[in-house]
Amino acid sequence: MAKRPTIVRTVPALRRALSPFRRKAERIALVPTMGALHRGHLALVRQAQRRAGRVVVSIFINPTQFAPHEDFGSYPRRFETDIKALTPAKVDLVWAPSAAVMYPDGFATRLAPQGAAMAGLEDKFRPHFFGGVATVVAKLFTQVAPDFALFGEKDYQQLRVVTQMARDLDLPLKVIGVPTVREPDGLALSSRNLYLSAGERSAAPLLYRVLKASAARIKNGDKIEAVLDIGRREIDLAGFALDYLEARHALTLAPIAARKDGPIRLLVAAKIGKTRLIDNLGV
Repeated sequence: MAKRPTIVRTVPALRRALSPFRRKAERIALVPTMGALHRGHLALVRQAQRRAGRVVVSIFINPTQFAPHEDFGSYPRRFETDIKALTPAKVDLVWAPSAAVMYPDGFATRLAPQGAAMAGLEDKFRPHFFGGVATVVAKLFTQVAPDFALFGEKDYQQLRVVTQMARDLDLPLKVIGVPTVREPDGLALSSRNLYLSAGERSAAPLLYRVLKASAARIKNGDKIEAVLDIGRREIDLAGFALDYLEARHALTLAPIAARKDGPIRLLVAAKIGKTRLIDNLGV
């Protein structure tokens, strides 16, 4: 039977747990999560194990990246189920701080990322989001001091923001993006998929189908804006409330008008019922 991972909840306990790994000069990989783990998270763990001798998974639902009207209170919390999933995955350490540990009384510092964090995508609809993400991820990076940190490509703008932050702050680690894990029908795995009703779940894969069809049209030489207009209409007609369907430069997330302008990433966000879904695909 696999050994249950060590769980630590305070910064001193975290440092004590990491010190034997450091004494042996073992490489450490961090997989940051908000819990409600699924196969996508476990794929990150497997990739982490290929790069490092020790793997730390953080489980922390970060209140500073939720606006008051968002789902912080109802976000899935399944800690014991998560630990059961991480046990056969042979994770070494679970870092599970409380909000009081991460944001103690008097906490007064917050990062304000620019660049990809101001691309007019998620930031347009969730202007609070990337400040909260950058702040908590910077704390996780300094607390764990990993050699590698792994993030899923599903949250593509987040990946670009975190990568830039680590570079700008000269943090001594490598941020690695891992391809999105999908259901057989194409729906990107997400903890928020638990919110979908049966009918919404049946409709949800349309977003990925639109991304694939749009990428194919762009590769065939169709004009990008015309392709996006087709995709937007299809999403609207399927009953989604579309926030955006955009073609952006894959590294900077700047708007892009033609294939020659650089590597392209298609990004989409839309709400079906009460559930907001995001996805993306390279061209």
